Amino acid sequence: MAGKSTAPAIELGVGDHSIRISHPDRVYFPQIGATKLDLVQYYLSVGDGIVNALRDRPCMLHRFPRGLPGGKVHQKRLPAGAPDWVPTTRVHFPRYGRSADELCVAELADVIWAVQMSTIEFHPWNSRAADTERPDEWRIDLDPMPDCPWNRVQRVASVVHEVLDEIGAVGWPKTSGGSGLHIYVRIAPHWGFHDVRRAALAFAREVERRAPKDVTTAWWRRDRDPALLFVDYNQNARDHTMAAAYSVRGVPTATVSTPVSWHEIDRVDPREFTLSTVPVRVAELGDLHAGIDSAVFDLEPLLEWSDRANHHDTRSSDPDVPAYPDD
Repeated sequence: MAGKSTAPAIELGVGDHSIRISHPDRVYFPQIGATKLDLVQYYLSVGDGIVNALRDRPCMLHRFPRGLPGGKVHQKRLPAGAPDWVPTTRVHFPRYGRSADELCVAELADVIWAVQMSTIEFHPWNSRAADTERPDEWRIDLDPMPDCPWNRVQRVASVVHEVLDEIGAVGWPKTSGGSGLHIYVRIAPHWGFHDVRRAALAFAREVERRAPKDVTTAWWRRDRDPALLFVDYNQNARDHTMAAAYSVRGVPTATVSTPVSWHEIDRVDPREFTLSTVPVRVAELGDLHAGIDSAVFDLEPLLEWSDRANHHDTRSSDPDVPAYPDD
């Protein structure tokens, strides 16, 4: 039964730290029989990749204290009882008038400690601790609506790649761990969240212009055709987070948000990337996002697109409504 555990705790050496893994035999994913220790061993096997995806970023944790199908805890603050070597960074939430000290991964031991604390998913900010108000990552979220087929996501990814090439940006794609795709672009941390979101919307509208039968940028969910793909520029709004590259997802099949190359998108099935299969892939291919920090894009061309849209488009280039359209 999910959640039951009889095995004693074990001690794991991770880097310079010893981490006690309690209830290692607790079944977290009953459908595939994967335990808490299986999850720990997965993250150890993709250590370089998950640390590269999380390093120095405030990180929200999705914790499942009893595994699936138990309840999920969205943890912004570092869980109680953390050893003093686990790093944090303080972030503010003006919408709620609060602050929180969030996990800010520096090394693999920080990730494994979070897994010991029942974390399955890692959701980092697109900014870093040095300046949490200035993102260094532009995120393109290809989010299929309920009736959108996977081959439509694949077609739109090709359009996204074409536009990125034209503007001189290097995109780093990954599966979402669900039915969509994410593409990340490193940017210089010169702009605030509002400008990064504004640039992301300008890009999304250009993709929509080129693929109007496949794409929507409609703000409200009720206005979106359920068969289309939504290019979700709003993922660049402040305090919006997405599952990191190499993050396992809290779903019964333990799928993983997995880096892919552009040339393989047309043939991959994202359901095949799981806690069991991704370690083999990483052992063979390495971290496909390893070079992401070496390709930094200047957002100015997209901000110019946005400024022109303000003068010529009948729609605002940045809707004057809160950045939470589906609340």
